[in-house]
Amino acid sequence: MSEVSEQSKSRKALALRSSWLVRWALEAPTRWLGRRSTIGQDVAGGADGLSYLRHLARGNRLRRRDAFSELSPESPPVLIIHGFLGTRGSMYILERRLVADGFVCVSFNLGTLNVRDIRRSAFLIHRKIERILAQTPSQKIDIIGHSMGGLIGLYYVKKLGGHARVRKLIMLGTPVRGTWAALAGVMTLGLWSTSSWQLLPRSRFLDELAQGPIPDGVEVSTIAAARDWVVPLQTTRMTGATAMTVPLGHSSLVVSEEVYRRVVNTLRPPHEDQLIDEPVATD
Repeated sequence: MSEVSEQSKSRKALALRSSWLVRWALEAPTRWLGRRSTIGQDVAGGADGLSYLRHLARGNRLRRRDAFSELSPESPPVLIIHGFLGTRGSMYILERRLVADGFVCVSFNLGTLNVRDIRRSAFLIHRKIERILAQTPSQKIDIIGHSMGGLIGLYYVKKLGGHARVRKLIMLGTPVRGTWAALAGVMTLGLWSTSSWQLLPRSRFLDELAQGPIPDGVEVSTIAAARDWVVPLQTTRMTGATAMTVPLGHSSLVVSEEVYRRVVNTLRPPHEDQLIDEPVATD
């Protein structure tokens, strides 16, 4: 009797293994080639990179219609700051999506290529914000900064009194702890680009920026890309900031629909029944 029971258990175990094997084989194409697969993410990242470069070539001449009369304290203007060697055009897709969703967006020409001292750029942003808020019923502004653009916004908030003006700061792939990729800028533009040196780990600028906590009243969020070789994931972490991670690359942060959903849900947190679907964070 025990021998029959053992045989029955063996058959059941074999059937379970067989069904698992069949399931594994059927799911293999999705697992290896699907949107969330390594190959799928690499393909999406390459397409995002091409899109980023195409819009980068737009330069700093963008037509924009400001609708400051439509602003409210719950929906302040959004300032978009591009990164090192970027242009306003590189943020075009992000800005276009925000405008389509009812946000009032503004950006600023930081030069043909954004390579000047980050402190100087932050001061220019300070003056820009004062001019913007003088034309609006809102006394607050939200900032989205990509890569070095996030450092410009953060310096403004922490060192130039921006905490009194900024409601939310979202940093996309921002090297809060520096990045060795900046060595490429040092070797090619080092004599003309102060910011190349400032982006290096343990630079005097970053040490200064790290001093002191995030000021009260400012909500800071970081969105980092797990496949970012320009600004590796660990260099984006900041005490006191809400951290999110996406399985993408550096340029995808301003192109990807997935990242955009996270940005919108941060700027305008919906009610639970209206929440825009987001993939589970990889943190």
